[in-house]
Amino acid sequence: MRALVTGATGFIGSHVAVHLRDTGYEVRGLVRPGGAPASALPEGIEPVPGDVRDPDAMRRAAEGTDVIFHVAAVYALGRRQAARVRSVNVDGTAVAIGAARQAGARLVHTSSVATVGIPGDGTHGDEETHQPISQVIGAYKQSKVEAESLVRRAAATGLEAYVVNPSAPIGPGDRRPTPTGRLITDALTGRLPAYVDTGLNIVDVRDVAAGHLLALEHGRPGRRYILGNAWGNMSLRQILELVHRVGGPPPPARRIPHSVAIAAAAADEFVEGRILRREPRAPLDGALLARRRMFFSPQRAIRELGLPQSDLTAAMRDAAEWFLTVGARRGTVAA
Repeated sequence: MRALVTGATGFIGSHVAVHLRDTGYEVRGLVRPGGAPASALPEGIEPVPGDVRDPDAMRRAAEGTDVIFHVAAVYALGRRQAARVRSVNVDGTAVAIGAARQAGARLVHTSSVATVGIPGDGTHGDEETHQPISQVIGAYKQSKVEAESLVRRAAATGLEAYVVNPSAPIGPGDRRPTPTGRLITDALTGRLPAYVDTGLNIVDVRDVAAGHLLALEHGRPGRRYILGNAWGNMSLRQILELVHRVGGPPPPARRIPHSVAIAAAAADEFVEGRILRREPRAPLDGALLARRRMFFSPQRAIRELGLPQSDLTAAMRDAAEWFLTVGARRGTVAA
């Protein structure tokens, strides 16, 4: 079996590529010119140059493959990156769909729990939870909603396509890092003076990688599957305590109101994003999203796919060790 993985130099994509390689696939990794170098691909992955938004490059990369794992996406909440986020996440998905059709390949699309609604009654969101437009905050979330809709429409018109919705992955190899990885690095280095009342569903990134292949092998085309952990719904305070248990400093004692966090994020967005043209450390859209606890149920994926449920303390320990060793050498985290 031959597979193309877009986003194979990224956090989830690199783990997907390794998992496929280790289960016997011949794996190509799309490498964007001007992006991460081909040397950033995991060992044994064939580099193929091309931008996911380039139909000709994607057609060449997908030729002769049996399946495309479309993982590439821009995960950025800063508002100055809105155009790039939409271009890669939406337009790139449309190109991936076209490449899969031309190659006669199946498609596994990496969406996000950002497309899943959060109930107002305190229960956990699942694949059938409707998301009102009021919950679609920011360019990133909007782009993931649009991209997933493209894939589900393609599946309804004959493409064998599967949708997976990872929650917040943790583990080794978060090179950039992702917003969740940045939270961990800030906690490890004591750069969090306070926290807000919010929450995430965290999951071992290696379980997420396994879930991609399990969706292909056992899923239903057009159906979506939340790749999370049944014990992973944690408040931000609990996540910071978990970081402390694996070697980080004690979590901050001070909890601040959302109104204060939003005001601080608005100031950071203005200074870092608009004036200095840098990704803000506390993006405004992130502060707005944090007003809800983003808790989700992965029971469909556990039941229908056999999604692994790895120990989260071990996953956090692996993440912390990676950030404090490899990540420090790469400049991902302060040594």
